[in-house]
Amino acid sequence: MTNEEPAGGAAWDGGWLRAARRLDSPNFGPRPPGACIDLLVVHSISLPPGRYGGDEVQRLFTNRLDWDAHPYFGQIRGLEVSAHFYIRRDGALWQFVSADDRAWHAGASQWRGRANCNDDSVGVELEGLEGDRFEDAQYDVLAGLAAALADRYPVAHVAGHEHIAPGRKQDPGPGFDWCRLGRLLQGRRIALPPSR
Repeated sequence: MTNEEPAGGAAWDGGWLRAARRLDSPNFGPRPPGACIDLLVVHSISLPPGRYGGDEVQRLFTNRLDWDAHPYFGQIRGLEVSAHFYIRRDGALWQFVSADDRAWHAGASQWRGRANCNDDSVGVELEGLEGDRFEDAQYDVLAGLAAALADRYPVAHVAGHEHIAPGRKQDPGPGFDWCRLGRLLQGRRIALPPSR
């Protein structure tokens, strides 16, 4: 990244989107030299699965989750992960890692002939569960976020975790309406994953 503020820079403070609520995660690192931030990866998450509205996701991404608070948490005990952004069911937008940096959201992954998607992507978690539907506010905020990212970075592709890690991940799943996101992004040169 250069020190020069690109187009759309008024919305950003470095790699931090001013419209998002900031909560710094320790789970990140530098992007490799020459990384091209051109991919937006959509995930879904709820902790415990299917429960919405708590602060468990924020606690997970900041290594403050009480592993003994719910039986499910024992299955993920010690996990150190993050995403750049998190969109709640009501559309509230949180940011945990600067988009200039590499968040730990994709794991073993591949897209467009490139492995290690964390290197060149921005990860966005939607509060939700694979197979469930997502809320209107989440689509609106996601589309606005994609536009803001595309104004600052060369974002040209959007894919789900299920697309970059097929067989290993299923999110955001069949409840996510890719056509709806495409309509909201109409006029932007951002490619969606091929329909199946």
